[in-house]
Amino acid sequence: MRAGALHERVAFDAPVAAPDGRGGVETTWGDAEDAVVTRASFRYLRGGETVQAARLSGSQPVVVTVRRSPATLGVTPDWRMRDVGRGDKVANIRSGPVVSDDRQWLEFTVEFGVAV
Repeated sequence: MRAGALHERVAFDAPVAAPDGRGGVETTWGDAEDAVVTRASFRYLRGGETVQAARLSGSQPVVVTVRRSPATLGVTPDWRMRDVGRGDKVANIRSGPVVSDDRQWLEFTVEFGVAV
């Protein structure tokens, strides 16, 4: 992949435990200034039965490729991703990061259209 293929802008938000006021804890998302913001490339999945079933239920699986850095290496599936270029559209991170063969890129599988 070439850096010129990174047409999208995304932000990764870490989960934060916050008191819910009733003695418990609820998960919220970190402040925008704490987010990992980077350029990315999207590859929409079209293939097998699982992908088709997801699309029929209103969700869209996408493979998101970002440049490898210490910040992006810290992102895990319990985080969420926002598509900053499309009005902060939120996606669940399903898997990743997967390091590319040349070790310059990371791939995350995310899903838009589901509750985060």
